[in-house]
Amino acid sequence: MAYFLFIDESGQDRRESPYEVLAGIAVKDQDLWNLVQALRDAELRHFGVRYTADRGELKAKRLLKAKTFRLAAQMPPIPPDLRRELAADCLLNGSTAGRSQLTALAQAKLAYVEEALEICARFRCKAFASLIPADAPRPAGGEFLRKDYAYLFERYFYFLEDPDREALGLVIFDELERIQSHILIEQMNRYFWATWKGRTRASQIVPEPFFVHSELTTGVQIADLVAYILSWGFRLPGMAEPARAELQGMVERVCQLRHRAIRERMGNPQFVIWSFALINDLRAREEVAGG
Repeated sequence: MAYFLFIDESGQDRRESPYEVLAGIAVKDQDLWNLVQALRDAELRHFGVRYTADRGELKAKRLLKAKTFRLAAQMPPIPPDLRRELAADCLLNGSTAGRSQLTALAQAKLAYVEEALEICARFRCKAFASLIPADAPRPAGGEFLRKDYAYLFERYFYFLEDPDREALGLVIFDELERIQSHILIEQMNRYFWATWKGRTRASQIVPEPFFVHSELTTGVQIADLVAYILSWGFRLPGMAEPARAELQGMVERVCQLRHRAIRERMGNPQFVIWSFALINDLRAREEVAGG
């Protein structure tokens, strides 16, 4: 048995997003194709046409920006069949779209995201995330794996090694620029081969990642949704940036996808470790010690 961990980021430009988020969604191998089919069916059911046909991926910043919520609220809820017809008309004839079409498309976007998260829960997907404040210290060089990646792999490992699972884990990233991809591969090699924790986790996580085009890979698109929702709507103690209230229902759905691991820590054999973590310093332990 194996799991695929699809990983994407949100807010890495550190301009508009309140927090940078590295997020992953884990899917069991035998569930992956059924999940993809269910999400494609939902796309057609809500939009009437493939939203991704000539627009690239279903990016969260397109689906969930504040303007979408404003447009969706400018009219009462439109019945699903009519909404689908109007949304399709808006996508196919956007330059001539009127108020009804724009409202229908906005309502369809929100309904699709809600159903996408429900589908992930139905297929027992698990979400993992590292959340980073804008002022978090960052590595000076590219030698070591950033702490947000290390924490994400740690939580993924806890999920994989639980006694009722004991599965192998694969890692799939949204494709980066070639030089960035090589840097990340080298950092992962160093982490999984040269550190005790990394070698332990390599027993269940395959250290060599796959890189894919996000617009062609449904799992990465879901990871993008999770990352965006957490950045703008999820808050842990110590996270001072305001959250968007309209996202709270979706935040609750994402939180239902968290994994809860129990490990011994500081003499407590029942210490709870959630799969979402706030990372206030991105520098690896080796870099901090060396500085």
